[in-house]
Amino acid sequence: MKLTRNLAAAAYGVAAAAALGTLLSACGDFLKRDPVGVIGGEQLNTPTNVDGMVVSAYAALGNDHWITPYTSMWPYGDVRSGDAYKGGGGTGDLNDYNNLEQFVFTTPTTGVLDQMWFRLYVGVGRANDALRRLNEMTEAEYPARTTRQAEVRFIRGHFYFLLKTMYNRVPWIDETLPVTDYERTSNVALTNDALWQKIADDFQFAAANLPATQAQEGRVTKYAALAYLAKVQLYRAYVQNDQHTVTSVDQSKLQQVVQLADSVIGSGKYGLTADFAENFLWETEKNREAVFKINMSLADGTPNGRVDMGNGLNYSMAPGYGCCWFHIPSQNLINAFRTDAAGLPQFTTFNQMSLVDSADYWTSSVDPRVDHTVGIVSHPFKYDATFVFQPTWARTPQVYGTHSSMKELQHPKCSCLMAVGPFWASSKDIEAIRYADVLLWKAEALIELGRQNDALPIVNEVRARAASSTARLKYANGTPVSNYNVKPYTAASWTQEYARQALRWERRLEFAMEGSRFFDLVRWGVAAQTLNDYFAVEKTRHDYLRNAQFTAGRDEYLPIPQPQISFTQGLYQQNPGY
Repeated sequence: MKLTRNLAAAAYGVAAAAALGTLLSACGDFLKRDPVGVIGGEQLNTPTNVDGMVVSAYAALGNDHWITPYTSMWPYGDVRSGDAYKGGGGTGDLNDYNNLEQFVFTTPTTGVLDQMWFRLYVGVGRANDALRRLNEMTEAEYPARTTRQAEVRFIRGHFYFLLKTMYNRVPWIDETLPVTDYERTSNVALTNDALWQKIADDFQFAAANLPATQAQEGRVTKYAALAYLAKVQLYRAYVQNDQHTVTSVDQSKLQQVVQLADSVIGSGKYGLTADFAENFLWETEKNREAVFKINMSLADGTPNGRVDMGNGLNYSMAPGYGCCWFHIPSQNLINAFRTDAAGLPQFTTFNQMSLVDSADYWTSSVDPRVDHTVGIVSHPFKYDATFVFQPTWARTPQVYGTHSSMKELQHPKCSCLMAVGPFWASSKDIEAIRYADVLLWKAEALIELGRQNDALPIVNEVRARAASSTARLKYANGTPVSNYNVKPYTAASWTQEYARQALRWERRLEFAMEGSRFFDLVRWGVAAQTLNDYFAVEKTRHDYLRNAQFTAGRDEYLPIPQPQISFTQGLYQQNPGY
């Protein structure tokens, strides 16, 4: 049975019961006795109810919203990275995200930043509440106790990873801290590395205590924890000073990344899908590439099901959708898919010619992943040769052009899709960590360790899958949609510097529009140079970006929301530059 059958109900029922029970229990002296029909906090400490609290923590993984998405992270990882324009009805539509895109107007009072902080800490809070109750039980009372503790610590680690990479300096609140001490816990009580270590500890505990497989689909496993720990250690390896400049790369952390990735790879449980498309289709969501995924569902007994609301604004104006065309691939990203005659990326010249019209995709050769990632006028959309992308599907082409995002969207005829108000959402599971991630994390660590020759076959494995992913990319008459040409890198030119450039390019193409690009740029220490180079050209293409500017030492992280600083009566310290 899928865990998701219980998730939507948990989001509303178990959490509410727990909150109400805790509140009423605290008022016990006043009430003298529990009212009939009310669940007290101590009454929840049974195996059945505690497991319900664990399910409630799982539910938080996908409880994001149109305005505050944290499953795909598209406003934070793509719109801020040069991979995407905000889109929508113009710059004033969700203006907070327009400000994030341009960097110069983001302030501590930007509303979506406080909403995001709140929602992520709700996830932390659910994990902590479940851990408190689990810690009060014995293995004899609850044989699954240690496994459930490991699951919940994985979930908490996930939310803290998002908080750390977005806001940098955040308070560590765990299950041992009394609620009364929350507002007295500083966001700088821990050093940068100490905070990273807390996050790593959660994943280390999870990896040590989770099974390799779970009977119930949706629960995390040992290998998901090992993969996430590799991700944490890779981020930690790029040591930053207080100005967010990368000052060194920790070789011991890189060695750990290689070892952790090898544990996942060596398990034999995962592999690249035969076709890149299989990662982005509901009907093929059960595949070997998903190392950690967030389960979604429909027809689970709740009004809206367990659907992906975080991407709901991104559907175009096409028939069957009709709203709202956010998250638009940038011209810079699209051009990055161009390849040369040897089938390799055009690292320095990719942006000198733009892929706009259908003919451009034949004048230049391209990586097939462009047609898996971008909705392109006159190209079939979502692998349907009868569903051809039209210029009218763009909502404000005069501002953002005529392209569309595609990976996170499902076909309008998919039984996984439903309308929620004016928006759309699907029950497609969200792959938070793909096997391709693990491969490229290992390759990156090897390159930084000076073992680039060991990384070469790994990078080429990912490219080979891209090259072979063309079967779905055809017109109705069977001809290819574009001129595809992707070839492996060769050892002859594979120096460390070239390998580093190739690896970073590969990550951009492989995970384009999946919400990770900005965080890669920050950990590599190249965000300012990359984004200001991007703005220099994009200003000539889109007038609304004329004032856009990335400020090094400030814009690598978001400001601490002012309402949170006020809540702690000034205890929280603001990030530099805000």
